[in-house]
Amino acid sequence: MTDKLIEVKNLSVRFGNGDKAVDAVKNVSFSIEPGKTLALVGESGSGKSVSAMSILRLLPYPKASHPSGEILYQGEDLLLRDERAMRALRGDRISVIFQEPMTSLNPLHTIQKQISETLLLHKGMNGSDARQRTLELLELVGIKEPEKRLRSYPHELSGGQRQRVMIAMALANDPELLIADEPTTALDVTIQEQILQLLKQLQNKLGMAILLITHDLNIVRRYSDDVCVMYQGNVVESNATTQLFSEPSHDYTRKLLDAEPSGEPPAAPVSNEPLLQVDQLKVWFPVKRGLLKRTVDHIRAVNPLSIQLYPGRTLGVVGESGSGKTTLGLAILRLLNSEGQIIFDGQNIEVLPQKAVTPLRRRMQIVFQDPYGSLSPRMSVAESIGEGLEIHNIGAPQEREQMIIDVLSEVGLNPEDRHRYPHEFSGGQRQRIAIARALILKPQLMILDEPTSALDRTVQSQIIDLLRELQQRYQLTYIFISHDLAVVKALSHDLLVLQHGDVIEQGDAKTIFAEPRESYTRQLLAAAFNN
Repeated sequence: MTDKLIEVKNLSVRFGNGDKAVDAVKNVSFSIEPGKTLALVGESGSGKSVSAMSILRLLPYPKASHPSGEILYQGEDLLLRDERAMRALRGDRISVIFQEPMTSLNPLHTIQKQISETLLLHKGMNGSDARQRTLELLELVGIKEPEKRLRSYPHELSGGQRQRVMIAMALANDPELLIADEPTTALDVTIQEQILQLLKQLQNKLGMAILLITHDLNIVRRYSDDVCVMYQGNVVESNATTQLFSEPSHDYTRKLLDAEPSGEPPAAPVSNEPLLQVDQLKVWFPVKRGLLKRTVDHIRAVNPLSIQLYPGRTLGVVGESGSGKTTLGLAILRLLNSEGQIIFDGQNIEVLPQKAVTPLRRRMQIVFQDPYGSLSPRMSVAESIGEGLEIHNIGAPQEREQMIIDVLSEVGLNPEDRHRYPHEFSGGQRQRIAIARALILKPQLMILDEPTSALDRTVQSQIIDLLRELQQRYQLTYIFISHDLAVVKALSHDLLVLQHGDVIEQGDAKTIFAEPRESYTRQLLAAAFNN
C-alpha cells in the first residue's frame, strides 16, 4: 500500500491538434501525502492550474488531451476512469476551491441550494438534514449568523464571504484531497490570513491533503510542507518548503524569490504648495425606503477626512474591502458625489459644474483595478490609448499616432503591437496598456486602483519599477490604492489607513511602517509581513 494519496507521473497536457497543438504541461511529476500540503508555484501560464485540474479531469476535453502520464489515486489511474466514476469522485473524495468565487458560484441560486446540492448528490441526504449540515459548514468556515445567509445570493456577500462559501462547498463531504486554486487572490491581507488559518485548522481536524496553487510566495513559505516550482509547463524544482526557500537550486526559483516587492519610492521634489488638498471630504450614500423613497439612513462610505498631497509624491491608501479606498479615489476625481472641498492645483473643483470638470480630466487620470474589464474588447490598443487624445482634441491624426507609439515604448511595450486587441495580451501587458492610456495625456495626478492585485510577483516588480521610473521622469503625483502592503511600502511617501470609512492613521509612510501607532494598522502589517 502506497503512502501517497495522489501520485502524478510524467503527466503531459496538450491543447488542440496538428500544427496548432500547444503542449501546456510536459512530463510533470509530483505526489501528495495524506494530511500534507503541496504548493504548485510559478507565473501565469506555467501550467499550475492545468496540472491540478487534470486530477479531476476538469479540462475542456476533447480539445485537451494527455499524450503521456498517469494520475494514481489509491493505486488507480484516474485518466482511465469513465466519466460516471469521475463524477462520483468530484466534490466527494476530491474537492476544488476555484480561483474566482464570484464566477464559480451560480448567481441564480441561493447559498443554501448550492452547498446542499453536493450533500444531496453524494450523501443522499434529505432536505432537512442537508440544511442542518449546510448551517454547520457555514459556521465551520466562520460565516457569522449563518441562518441569515442561507437565502443570500453570491452578489450579496463580500469577497471574503464568497471565498468561505466556496470552502464550505468543497468541505461538505470531508474530502481526502482539497485542490485550492489561488484561494486568496485579490483578498485583503487580514481576510487572506483568516482563510489560510481556517484551511490549516480544517486540515488538522479532518486530516485532508491540500494541493495549493498560488503565486504568493509568502503564503507558500508559511502554509506548505513541500513545493513544486513550474516554468513553461515543466517542474524545474521540487523540494521541502524550508529547504527550497533557504537553498534554491534553479535560476528560475531564485528569480521568483528575488521578485518580492522591495526598494523605496524615488526622492520627491521639494514643494511649498500641495497639488491636491482635500478638506473634510465626505461620501455618504442615502438609503431610501417606502413608497415615496424617503431617505431613512446613509451608508457612510467615507467619513469626513482631509489630505494634503504634494507634487511628485505618492500617497498609499490601504485598508480592507469596504473601507472606502476606491470611493475616496472616485470622489477626488468627481466621479462620485461628495461633500467638502477638493482643491486641485489651487482650484476648488468641488463647486465646478460637470462640464467644467471635463477639461480637468486631462490632468487627473485613473488606472483601474482590472485592465481587462476597463479596456474595450472591441477597440484595438491604439484606439483605446488614443481615445483621450480625441476627446481632448490633442494633435492631428499623424501626431496622435506618433504619441501612441512613444507612450507604448515608455511603458515597455512593442509599438508594433498597437493594432492588436486586449485579449491578445497577458495580464501584465494589459496593465501596461492601461497605464499608457492614462499617461498619454501627460497628467499631473494619477490614481492607481489596485493595479497589481492579480499579477504574479515578477510582473508586479516590473510594474513597480515602471511606476517609479515614470514618477521620476515626469514628477507624477500618485494616489496608490491597494491591499498589498508590500507593494505600497515600495512605492509610497505618505500613507493613509482607512477602516469603515474612517481615517485610522495617516502620515509619513516610512514612519508608520516602522512604528504604527494604532492596533488596526499593526494588525494589517502583521498579516502582510508575518511580524
